[in-house]
Amino acid sequence: MDQKFKQTAIENSDSIVQMWMEEINSIKDGNYTASISDELFESTNREFVNVIFTSIKSQGSTKVVEDFSEKIINLGWPLSYITDGLQVFRRVTIDYILGQSEQIDSSYISDVIKSVDAWVEPIIRQLVNEYSGSWEHIVSLQRVALQELSAPLIPVMDRITVMPLIGTIDTERAKLIMENLLEGVIKHNSEVVLIDITGVPVVDTMVAHHIIQAAEAVRLIGSTCILVGIRPEIAQTIVNLGIDLGKFPTKSSLKKGFTKALEITGREVIEHERTEENIEKLIDSLKGE
Repeated sequence: MDQKFKQTAIENSDSIVQMWMEEINSIKDGNYTASISDELFESTNREFVNVIFTSIKSQGSTKVVEDFSEKIINLGWPLSYITDGLQVFRRVTIDYILGQSEQIDSSYISDVIKSVDAWVEPIIRQLVNEYSGSWEHIVSLQRVALQELSAPLIPVMDRITVMPLIGTIDTERAKLIMENLLEGVIKHNSEVVLIDITGVPVVDTMVAHHIIQAAEAVRLIGSTCILVGIRPEIAQTIVNLGIDLGKFPTKSSLKKGFTKALEITGREVIEHERTEENIEKLIDSLKGE
Protein backbone atom coordinates (compact mmCIF):
# COMPACT_ATOMS: atom_id res chain seq x y z
CA MET A 1 0.00 0.00 0.00
CA ASP A 2 2.82 2.41 0.86
CA GLN A 3 4.39 1.88 -2.56
CA LYS A 4 1.08 2.71 -4.20
CA PHE A 5 0.77 5.98 -2.25
CA LYS A 6 4.36 6.87 -3.04
CA GLN A 7 3.81 6.24 -6.73
CA THR A 8 0.73 8.45 -6.68
CA ALA A 9 2.66 11.28 -5.02
CA ILE A 10 5.63 11.04 -7.40
CA GLU A 11 3.50 10.83 -10.55
CA ASN A 12 1.51 13.88 -9.46
CA SER A 13 4.43 15.80 -8.00
CA ASP A 14 3.73 18.87 -10.15
CA SER A 15 0.25 19.26 -8.68
CA ILE A 16 1.47 18.68 -5.11
CA VAL A 17 4.31 21.16 -5.59
CA GLN A 18 1.85 23.77 -6.85
CA MET A 19 -0.42 23.26 -3.84
CA TRP A 20 2.58 23.38 -1.51
CA MET A 21 3.95 26.60 -3.07
CA GLU A 22 0.59 28.34 -2.83
CA GLU A 23 0.20 27.53 0.86
CA ILE A 24 3.79 28.41 1.73
CA ASN A 25 3.49 31.75 -0.09
CA SER A 26 0.27 32.51 1.75
CA ILE A 27 2.03 32.46 5.14
CA LYS A 28 5.15 34.40 4.06
CA ASP A 29 3.93 37.91 4.90
CA GLY A 30 3.04 37.10 8.48
CA ASN A 31 6.09 35.19 9.67
CA TYR A 32 9.88 35.15 9.91
CA THR A 33 10.42 35.07 6.10
CA ALA A 34 8.58 38.35 5.43
CA SER A 35 11.84 40.28 4.94
CA ILE A 36 13.23 37.83 2.38
CA SER A 37 12.97 38.85 -1.27
CA ASP A 38 10.25 37.14 -3.30
CA GLU A 39 12.77 35.83 -5.80
CA LEU A 40 15.00 34.18 -3.18
CA PHE A 41 12.00 32.88 -1.28
CA GLU A 42 10.50 31.22 -4.37
CA SER A 43 13.77 29.69 -5.58
CA THR A 44 14.52 28.32 -2.10
CA ASN A 45 11.02 26.90 -1.80
CA ARG A 46 11.35 25.09 -5.13
CA GLU A 47 14.70 23.69 -4.09
CA PHE A 48 13.23 22.61 -0.76
CA VAL A 49 10.30 20.71 -2.27
CA ASN A 50 12.62 19.11 -4.83
CA VAL A 51 14.81 17.92 -1.97
CA ILE A 52 11.75 16.37 -0.32
CA PHE A 53 10.75 14.48 -3.46
CA THR A 54 14.34 13.39 -4.13
CA SER A 55 14.52 11.98 -0.61
CA ILE A 56 11.21 10.15 -1.09
CA LYS A 57 12.27 8.67 -4.42
CA SER A 58 15.60 7.44 -3.04
CA GLN A 59 13.94 6.19 0.17
CA GLY A 60 15.60 8.64 2.54
CA SER A 61 18.67 10.01 0.76
CA THR A 62 20.71 11.99 3.27
CA LYS A 63 23.12 13.77 0.92
CA VAL A 64 20.59 16.12 -0.71
CA VAL A 65 19.03 16.91 2.67
CA GLU A 66 22.45 17.61 4.18
CA ASP A 67 23.44 19.94 1.34
CA PHE A 68 20.16 21.83 1.52
CA SER A 69 20.31 22.21 5.30
CA GLU A 70 23.86 23.57 5.07
CA LYS A 71 22.69 26.16 2.55
CA ILE A 72 19.71 27.22 4.69
CA ILE A 73 21.86 27.47 7.82
CA ASN A 74 24.42 29.64 6.00
CA LEU A 75 21.61 31.90 4.80
CA GLY A 76 20.54 32.30 8.42
CA TRP A 77 17.01 30.97 7.92
CA PRO A 78 15.32 29.68 11.09
CA LEU A 79 14.53 26.06 11.83
CA SER A 80 10.84 26.95 11.83
CA TYR A 81 11.02 27.46 8.05
CA ILE A 82 12.00 23.80 7.72
CA THR A 83 9.39 22.47 10.14
CA ASP A 84 6.59 24.60 8.69
CA GLY A 85 7.52 23.59 5.15
CA LEU A 86 7.48 19.89 5.97
CA GLN A 87 4.21 20.16 7.87
CA VAL A 88 2.61 21.90 4.88
CA PHE A 89 4.01 19.22 2.56
CA ARG A 90 2.61 16.51 4.80
CA ARG A 91 -0.82 18.11 4.84
CA VAL A 92 -1.17 18.83 1.09
CA THR A 93 0.19 15.40 0.14
CA ILE A 94 -2.27 13.60 2.40
CA ASP A 95 -5.13 15.73 1.04
CA TYR A 96 -4.10 15.06 -2.54
CA ILE A 97 -3.80 11.28 -2.14
CA LEU A 98 -7.12 11.10 -0.34
CA GLY A 99 -8.67 13.18 -3.09
CA GLN A 100 -7.64 10.59 -5.69
CA SER A 101 -9.68 7.80 -4.07
CA GLU A 102 -13.41 7.38 -4.59
CA GLN A 103 -13.96 5.22 -1.51
CA ILE A 104 -12.39 6.38 1.75
CA ASP A 105 -12.73 4.76 5.15
CA SER A 106 -10.89 5.23 8.42
CA SER A 107 -8.47 2.40 7.66
CA TYR A 108 -7.55 3.95 4.31
CA ILE A 109 -7.02 7.38 5.86
CA SER A 110 -4.82 5.86 8.56
CA ASP A 111 -2.71 4.08 5.96
CA VAL A 112 -2.20 7.29 3.99
CA ILE A 113 -1.18 9.25 7.08
CA LYS A 114 1.26 6.54 8.20
CA SER A 115 2.85 6.38 4.76
CA VAL A 116 3.33 10.13 4.39
CA ASP A 117 4.66 10.40 7.96
CA ALA A 118 7.20 7.70 7.14
CA TRP A 119 8.49 9.84 4.25
CA VAL A 120 8.57 13.13 6.14
CA GLU A 121 9.85 12.16 9.60
CA PRO A 122 13.38 11.07 8.50
CA ILE A 123 13.81 14.40 6.70
CA ILE A 124 12.67 16.35 9.77
CA ARG A 125 14.98 14.31 11.98
CA GLN A 126 18.02 14.91 9.79
CA LEU A 127 17.37 18.61 9.30
CA VAL A 128 16.87 19.16 13.03
CA ASN A 129 20.11 17.28 13.73
CA GLU A 130 21.97 19.44 11.21
CA TYR A 131 20.63 22.61 12.81
CA SER A 132 21.44 21.36 16.32
CA GLY A 133 25.01 20.50 15.31
CA SER A 134 25.45 23.94 13.78
CA TRP A 135 24.11 25.69 16.88
CA GLU A 136 26.34 23.66 19.18
CA HIS A 137 29.35 24.58 17.07
CA ILE A 138 28.44 28.28 17.13
CA VAL A 139 27.87 28.23 20.89
CA SER A 140 31.23 26.51 21.37
CA LEU A 141 33.01 29.19 19.34
CA GLN A 142 31.21 31.95 21.24
CA ARG A 143 32.17 30.37 24.56
CA VAL A 144 35.84 30.32 23.55
CA ALA A 145 35.64 33.93 22.36
CA LEU A 146 34.04 35.05 25.62
CA GLN A 147 36.68 33.24 27.64
CA GLU A 148 39.43 35.01 25.71
CA LEU A 149 37.75 38.36 26.34
CA SER A 150 37.03 37.67 30.01
CA ALA A 151 40.69 37.81 31.11
CA PRO A 152 42.77 39.67 28.49
CA LEU A 153 46.42 40.52 29.12
CA ILE A 154 47.43 43.71 27.32
CA PRO A 155 51.08 44.80 26.87
CA VAL A 156 51.10 48.60 27.29
CA MET A 157 54.84 49.17 27.41
CA ASP A 158 58.03 47.17 27.32
CA ARG A 159 57.99 44.84 30.37
CA ILE A 160 54.63 46.22 31.63
CA THR A 161 51.26 44.55 30.99
CA VAL A 162 47.71 45.21 32.19
CA MET A 163 44.86 42.77 32.87
CA PRO A 164 41.54 44.65 33.15
CA LEU A 165 38.85 42.56 34.85
CA ILE A 166 35.15 43.29 34.38
CA GLY A 167 32.21 41.47 35.98
CA THR A 168 32.02 38.76 38.58
CA ILE A 169 34.85 36.28 39.14
CA ASP A 170 33.92 32.66 39.70
CA THR A 171 36.17 29.62 40.07
CA GLU A 172 36.26 28.83 36.35
CA ARG A 173 37.11 32.38 35.40
CA ALA A 174 39.73 32.59 38.16
CA LYS A 175 41.44 29.56 36.64
CA LEU A 176 41.45 31.28 33.25
CA ILE A 177 42.88 34.46 34.81
CA MET A 178 45.70 32.44 36.36
CA GLU A 179 46.50 30.69 33.06
CA ASN A 180 46.44 33.90 31.02
CA LEU A 181 48.58 35.72 33.57
CA LEU A 182 51.31 33.11 33.64
CA GLU A 183 51.34 32.59 29.88
CA GLY A 184 51.23 36.34 29.21
CA VAL A 185 54.02 37.22 31.63
CA ILE A 186 56.34 34.76 29.92
CA LYS A 187 55.18 35.64 26.39
CA HIS A 188 55.58 39.42 26.85
CA ASN A 189 58.61 39.14 29.16
CA SER A 190 56.77 41.25 31.73
CA GLU A 191 58.40 42.49 34.89
CA VAL A 192 55.19 44.10 36.18
CA VAL A 193 51.55 43.08 35.75
CA LEU A 194 48.74 45.46 36.68
CA ILE A 195 45.51 43.69 37.64
CA ASP A 196 42.75 46.28 37.33
CA ILE A 197 39.61 45.38 39.33
CA THR A 198 37.80 48.68 38.70
CA GLY A 199 35.07 46.79 36.84
CA VAL A 200 34.65 44.01 39.42
CA PRO A 201 31.44 44.84 41.32
CA VAL A 202 32.04 42.67 44.39
CA VAL A 203 35.27 41.56 46.04
CA ASP A 204 34.56 38.89 48.63
CA THR A 205 36.79 36.34 50.31
CA MET A 206 36.76 33.99 47.32
CA VAL A 207 37.59 36.72 44.80
CA ALA A 208 40.37 38.08 46.98
CA HIS A 209 41.75 34.56 47.46
CA HIS A 210 41.87 34.01 43.70
CA ILE A 211 43.61 37.35 43.15
CA ILE A 212 46.18 36.59 45.86
CA GLN A 213 46.86 33.20 44.28
CA ALA A 214 47.34 34.80 40.87
CA ALA A 215 49.69 37.46 42.28
CA GLU A 216 51.70 34.82 44.14
CA ALA A 217 52.03 32.72 40.99
CA VAL A 218 53.29 35.76 39.07
CA ARG A 219 55.81 36.47 41.83
CA LEU A 220 57.13 32.90 41.70
CA ILE A 221 58.09 33.31 38.03
CA GLY A 222 60.00 36.51 38.77
CA SER A 223 57.50 39.30 38.14
CA THR A 224 55.63 41.79 40.30
CA CYS A 225 51.85 42.06 40.45
CA ILE A 226 50.17 45.37 41.29
CA LEU A 227 46.47 45.40 42.19
CA VAL A 228 44.79 48.60 41.01
CA GLY A 229 41.27 49.97 41.01
CA ILE A 230 40.57 49.49 44.71
CA ARG A 231 37.56 51.68 45.44
CA PRO A 232 36.85 52.84 49.02
CA GLU A 233 33.99 50.38 49.50
CA ILE A 234 36.16 47.50 48.28
CA ALA A 235 39.00 48.59 50.59
CA GLN A 236 36.58 48.58 53.50
CA THR A 237 35.28 45.13 52.56
CA ILE A 238 38.81 43.74 52.34
CA VAL A 239 39.65 45.15 55.79
CA ASN A 240 36.43 43.81 57.34
CA LEU A 241 37.10 40.36 55.90
CA GLY A 242 40.61 40.38 57.34
CA ILE A 243 42.19 39.70 53.96
CA ASP A 244 45.94 40.35 53.80
CA LEU A 245 47.00 42.03 50.57
CA GLY A 246 50.33 43.18 51.98
CA LYS A 247 52.43 40.81 49.88
CA PHE A 248 52.08 42.90 46.74
CA PRO A 249 51.55 46.63 45.92
CA THR A 250 48.02 48.05 45.69
CA LYS A 251 46.90 51.35 44.16
CA SER A 252 43.55 53.10 43.95
CA SER A 253 43.77 53.84 40.22
CA LEU A 254 45.38 52.50 37.07
CA LYS A 255 47.28 55.77 36.64
CA LYS A 256 48.95 55.44 40.05
CA GLY A 257 49.63 51.77 39.43
CA PHE A 258 51.27 52.53 36.09
CA THR A 259 53.50 55.15 37.73
CA LYS A 260 54.55 52.53 40.26
CA ALA A 261 55.23 50.04 37.46
CA LEU A 262 57.50 52.56 35.75
CA GLU A 263 59.37 53.02 39.03
CA ILE A 264 59.84 49.26 39.44
CA THR A 265 61.19 48.96 35.90
CA GLY A 266 63.62 51.86 36.45
CA ARG A 267 61.69 54.52 34.55
CA GLU A 268 59.78 57.68 35.37
CA VAL A 269 57.43 60.19 33.79
CA ILE A 270 59.11 63.47 32.78
CA GLU A 271 56.99 66.45 31.81
CA HIS A 272 58.20 68.25 28.69
CA GLU A 273 57.79 71.94 27.99
CA ARG A 274 54.50 73.01 26.50
CA THR A 275 54.24 72.71 22.75
CA GLU A 276 53.31 76.40 22.36
CA GLU A 277 56.49 77.42 24.14
CA ASN A 278 58.56 75.17 21.92
CA ILE A 279 56.97 76.68 18.82
CA GLU A 280 57.63 80.23 20.07
CA LYS A 281 61.28 79.35 20.72
CA LEU A 282 61.55 77.91 17.22
CA ILE A 283 60.03 81.06 15.69
CA ASP A 284 62.37 83.31 17.70
CA SER A 285 65.37 81.29 16.57
CA LEU A 286 64.27 81.61 12.94
CA LYS A 287 63.86 85.38 13.33
CA GLY A 288 67.36 85.60 14.72
CA GLU A 289 68.77 83.96 11.62
